[in-house]
Amino acid sequence: MEDLFSTVDWSRGQFALTAIVHWLFVPLSIGLSLIVGIMESIWLKTGKERWKRMAKFWMLLFGINFACGVATGLILEFEFGTNWSNYSWFVGDIFGAPLAIEGIVAFFLESTFIAVMFFGWNRVSPRFHLAATWLTAIGVCLSAYWILVANAWMQYPVGMEFDPAQMRNVMVSFADVALSPVAVNKFFHTVLSGWVLGAVFVVGVSCWFLLKKSNVDFAKDSMKIASWVGLAGIVLTIWTGDGSAVQVARVQPMKLAAMEGLYDGCCGQGLVAFGIINPDKERTDDKPAILGEISIPKGLSVLANHDAGSFVPGINDIINGVAIGADGDTVNTVGYAERIARGKQAQQALREYDAARQAGDVAAMDAATEALKADFRYFGYGYLDSVDEAVPPVALTFYAFRVMVMGGGYLLLFFIVMLFLSYRKPKTLENKWVTFFGLLTIPVVWIVSEAGWVTAEMGRQPWTIEGLLPTRAAVSAISASSVQVTFWMFVVVFAGLMVAEVSIMTREIAKATRKDLMKD
Repeated sequence: MEDLFSTVDWSRGQFALTAIVHWLFVPLSIGLSLIVGIMESIWLKTGKERWKRMAKFWMLLFGINFACGVATGLILEFEFGTNWSNYSWFVGDIFGAPLAIEGIVAFFLESTFIAVMFFGWNRVSPRFHLAATWLTAIGVCLSAYWILVANAWMQYPVGMEFDPAQMRNVMVSFADVALSPVAVNKFFHTVLSGWVLGAVFVVGVSCWFLLKKSNVDFAKDSMKIASWVGLAGIVLTIWTGDGSAVQVARVQPMKLAAMEGLYDGCCGQGLVAFGIINPDKERTDDKPAILGEISIPKGLSVLANHDAGSFVPGINDIINGVAIGADGDTVNTVGYAERIARGKQAQQALREYDAARQAGDVAAMDAATEALKADFRYFGYGYLDSVDEAVPPVALTFYAFRVMVMGGGYLLLFFIVMLFLSYRKPKTLENKWVTFFGLLTIPVVWIVSEAGWVTAEMGRQPWTIEGLLPTRAAVSAISASSVQVTFWMFVVVFAGLMVAEVSIMTREIAKATRKDLMKD
């Protein structure tokens, strides 16, 4: 049993490492592809060669980043088979379908037209080249969409039913899976945040040119385009973030409670603007959960339900069977202790079905199937030994959420300031403090982006599939030592990959500072 938990921990650590590194590349590809498409469109419309040269420079950085993203993405998908084979079997064709579509359609679209982007400048017409650029950008977004469909299904499993004969879930509605409201909102929130990250990257690199007093006009024009993209992106990201909060309140109320460090909810629940998680807090004691708390009155009720007076359940409320219904109403649900009991009944019914199938007892198979269907929604809870195991890591989720939200506010201010300076005081952009401000924001936006994923993924623990399969039941039957070896191998590989990308990008940027990018 100890080896199992060690295997689970190391497998989770390896997957988290791969996902975090992969996510360093994905949003930059999304944002840069859009900005390159806009610049090339301006070139085609105006005929001014400087826009073509700008598009080619940022396209070069996009290509470097895109290659690293592909490498890490392939490793991430292979880990489902190597480290999480029980999960891969349990989800049947549901999880595999969107990933297959991503590989066959979206990635094919990207890989086909990216070649035209880089090598077709003098081989195809300008209009065809522009179409290839935009199709590559669309392909990047389509890849993100299908991967996010798969991730959203893990958060909110729909469009499926469990087939005891196959001992796994099967898809009954592709539309429900592909068009899940969680998936659609997650897609827009993720892609728009990619616009923000790509825009910050372009502004930051442009600030480097200004700091070095190189390609000043090139840098300022790039900053204008990027700042507009970034402002649109951050405003729309905040809007979709509001939609995400409402959906989380409906389908993952425990995640919302963990995000707020909320143990006992109330009507008109405040939103914690600042606070420190009390390390001595236990779920059932009376100690305050947040130390030094500063809250926005009724803020969480508004965020979760768009109703300042609504009740938002805390961790204890949810465990005891109180949640928010589909219409935003407070409802009594099945408490976690009963869910665990009924989950064990569902698992026992599955065992009885398997025994009856082997014995050829059709009547017993039918009876076991009915019993399984009655309690299958709680199937995953049967793996838990106590209700406390269903509580996510509160401190990590709480802090990651605040880093994301406060960072989003900072980025909104950042783009407003940059646009103001670009149009009203362009000379001020060359001030060294402004350039340092722009360069500093590059690591800030990546921290904010990663914090968003930490919130989404850690907030749904201990589940691999919400309510149906915890991580402990999803891992492969391999030794912890095997996972440890591959974990450290990946650390070395990813470190090398990061060093390679940063060194290649910085070399190309340094080369650009030594020449006039506006001239051939």
